[in-house]
Amino acid sequence: METRAGDPGAFAHFDLHRVPSPAFVVDAAAVRRNLGILAEVRDRAGIKLLAALKAFSMWSLGPLVAKYLDGVCASGLYEARLGREEYSGADGSREVATYCAGYKAEDLPEICALSDHIIFNSPGQHARFRPILDRARADGAVFDVGLRINPLHAEGEVAKYDPCQPYSRLGFPIDQLRPEHMDGVDGIHFHSLCEQDFAPLARTWAAIAPTLKPFLPDLKWLNFGGGHHITRADYQRDELVDFLIRVKAETGCDLYLEPGEAVALDAGILVGELLDVVDNGMAVAITDISATCHMPDVIEAPYRPAMLGEKQAGDGPIIRLGGPSCLAGDIIGDYALPVPAEPGARIAFLDQAHYSMVKTNTFNGVPLPDIWLWDSDTDALREVRRFDYQDFKSRLS
Repeated sequence: METRAGDPGAFAHFDLHRVPSPAFVVDAAAVRRNLGILAEVRDRAGIKLLAALKAFSMWSLGPLVAKYLDGVCASGLYEARLGREEYSGADGSREVATYCAGYKAEDLPEICALSDHIIFNSPGQHARFRPILDRARADGAVFDVGLRINPLHAEGEVAKYDPCQPYSRLGFPIDQLRPEHMDGVDGIHFHSLCEQDFAPLARTWAAIAPTLKPFLPDLKWLNFGGGHHITRADYQRDELVDFLIRVKAETGCDLYLEPGEAVALDAGILVGELLDVVDNGMAVAITDISATCHMPDVIEAPYRPAMLGEKQAGDGPIIRLGGPSCLAGDIIGDYALPVPAEPGARIAFLDQAHYSMVKTNTFNGVPLPDIWLWDSDTDALREVRRFDYQDFKSRLS
C-alpha cells in the first residue's frame, strides 16, 4: 500500500532532540491549515463536515476542531462520549454521529443521549433495537436514525481495507435494499474510500444513485463517509464542491462528509532513537519505535512510512530498522538514514498523527510514545501526555 502523504512541512526545521524519545509531535499550525481547507470546502458546497475520531482523536485539540467543523463521527459509545465531552464547541452545538457495526443493547440508551445521528449496519439490527430507541425518545432524547449501505462497488487499493470487499461485514448490501427496510430511517450512510481523491467518490455515487433514487424523497440526509484526502495538495477540491452542490440539488438531502486522515494529514511525526546497530548480512538497527506497538498499519496494511530527511537511494548505506519487541516481524523498513547509524541517533517518521496515535499498544511492555503539541507558527512546544508503567499495568490484571 502506497501512502500519498509524507510532506515534512515545518518539521523539516524541527530539532528532534527537543522532545524525549519515543514521542509523537503534532503541529497545531498544520492541523489548523487542514481544518481551514475543510471548512472552506464545507462552506462552498453548503454541506456539513464531521471529523472522524477513529483516525485522529487528540482531544486536547477538540476545541480547535469544533471551531472549524460541524462535529465528529464516532464508532461506538466511548468515541461518542469523547465527542460530546471534548468536541461540542463553546456553544455545545456540534453534532455527534455514531455508527457501529454491532451495537450492544446496554450501550444504546447512553448512545441515544449522546448522539444526533445513530447509524445502523443493517435493517435487522435497527428493527431489533427500535424499542430501545422509542424509550430513549420518550425520555427526551432527540436523534435521527441512519442506515449504512454497502455500495457493492469496490474502489480500494487493498482488499482488506476496502469496505466493499467480497463478503464484507460493513453496510447492508444495496442490492438487497427494500422499502420496508427504510421504515424509521432518516438518512443513508456509505463509506467505501481509503486515502482517495475525488474520482472514486464520483464513480461510487454513479453506481448507487439509481438504486437510491426511489428512497430519496423520504430522506433527510446522505452521509458519504470518510476516506476523502481533501487536504492533500493534489486533491480536486473544485470538482468535489461542484459535485456536492449538484447532488444536494438533485436529491434535496443535506449532505455529510466524514474526513479523518484529512484533519491531521502531514500534521505529526513520530520521533525515535537508534538503540543498537548490528550486521547480519546488512546493517540492522534497533529503535525505540516499534512497528507492532506504535505504527501497526506498517504491518497490517502494509506500507513503508516516509522518514524525515531520508537520503536518496545510493546516497548512503541502507539500514534495516526494527523495533525493540520480541516479534520477529517488528520491522519498519529499509532506509538511507539522514544521520549516522549509531546508538543515540534521532530519526522521525512523517505523517504519523492519524491512525498511528489511536492504534498504539503496549505489547511486550514496550512503552507508549509521549504526545507533544508544537505550533510551527509560534514555535511553542508543550507536553500533552507522558505515559509510564502504570499505563501499561492498568490494562492488565
